[in-house]
Amino acid sequence: MLVMGLLTMVTAAGMATVKRGRGDEQKPYVDLQGQEDFLAGESNARSLTQDTEDDRQKNANDAKDVKNAKDAENAEEKMTDNQKNPDTVVEEAERQGESKAQPSGKIQQMAQAEETDEKETDENAAREVGAGGSAAKSLMLNFNDSSRITWPVRGNVLLDYSMDTTIYFPTLEQYRCSPGIVIQGSVGEPVYTPANARVLETGTNEEIGTYVTLDFGNGYEAVCGQLNEVAAVQGEYLEQGQILGYVAEPTKYYSIEGSNVFFELTQDGNAVDPMGYLE
Repeated sequence: MLVMGLLTMVTAAGMATVKRGRGDEQKPYVDLQGQEDFLAGESNARSLTQDTEDDRQKNANDAKDVKNAKDAENAEEKMTDNQKNPDTVVEEAERQGESKAQPSGKIQQMAQAEETDEKETDENAAREVGAGGSAAKSLMLNFNDSSRITWPVRGNVLLDYSMDTTIYFPTLEQYRCSPGIVIQGSVGEPVYTPANARVLETGTNEEIGTYVTLDFGNGYEAVCGQLNEVAAVQGEYLEQGQILGYVAEPTKYYSIEGSNVFFELTQDGNAVDPMGYLE
């Protein structure tokens, strides 16, 4: 009986082994229905996504190429226009330059306007001082020993300069020193400014009548007397050769000598001989 039991157990074990060998045993995992289709679909989706991304990149590259082509075409057209119309390029550059320089240009214009206003104010002041005459602008007064002056009038010298000795005055019937010269002239004859000068004084005295004191610069001054119709006023600048006035009737001090122009030249207040400076 023991042997029979063992044989029965061996037989049962062999049948179980044969049954498993036939494939009747169950799989340890569950089969997924349509697993192959799912994997194929996932692969197709990935392929489609890649194709879409490639298409987008291609379209972007195409758009970029089109844009570059248009930019190149526009640049070529602009270059062609500039070559055809070079003046347009220059005008455009000038406009841009003017646009950039506009703020500084306005400042410069304002400065020029202020300077012009100041000049006009100075000129107006000079005209007011000129009392109706033509007031000249400021002149550089640099008279010196080598400078030369023109004759106030062209005529004979009736009385010479003499400060070292006395000379005879016919009208006064006496000998006296003479700080200037007396130049013969006709009544109404123009008297000219001997050199560039500034008017220091105008006035009248008994001996030389109406006179004008002129500043030549560097301490040199001159006095022109026996004048009439003097338009110059104090502070006015006169150019050499400008009409200073006209020859007047002689005063009683020069009635015998006749109509004349009294001309005196000083340096630092000391009388000097005008003949050494007259041309």
